[in-house]
Amino acid sequence: MKKTAAIFALAAVLGAAGAASAAHKASLPKGYEKWEKSKARVITDRKSLFYGIHYIYVDRKAMKSYQAGGVYPEGSRFVAVNYTIKDAGGKPVQGKKNMIVLMKKDKKQKETGGWQFAGFSPDGKPSGLDPAKDCFGCHLKDAKDTDFVISKYADFK
Repeated sequence: MKKTAAIFALAAVLGAAGAASAAHKASLPKGYEKWEKSKARVITDRKSLFYGIHYIYVDRKAMKSYQAGGVYPEGSRFVAVNYTIKDAGGKPVQGKKNMIVLMKKDKKQKETGGWQFAGFSPDGKPSGLDPAKDCFGCHLKDAKDTDFVISKYADFK
């Protein structure tokens, strides 16, 4: 009986590890810079997780739901690119790129509400971001009623 329980426990751990590693195997979509791009969003509160200047890129598949609201189709993608803030005579201006985040609708990602989250360094290499802890917690808290998408199209243009 103990052996059977140990096998089930190992299978559960390996299954969870497999799901987590699948999230980390994401890659940045080629050509995302050509998708529709938001206006700059400037967050000057240094205590904010989103401190800096960032842009959101939205692919065609996601755009209809983004504009109208509702549930996003499988495969919808968002890419957020964050930059540091430089001071130019008391005015915040875009500094160096410091983070890129992918959000892709993927029904297999049960732990994160059917979305794959992946973080990347400025050069596009995986950053080791924890999708459940570092991303989904805020999306769950702030965007449960909008299919976990925090940004709004009204803020886009």
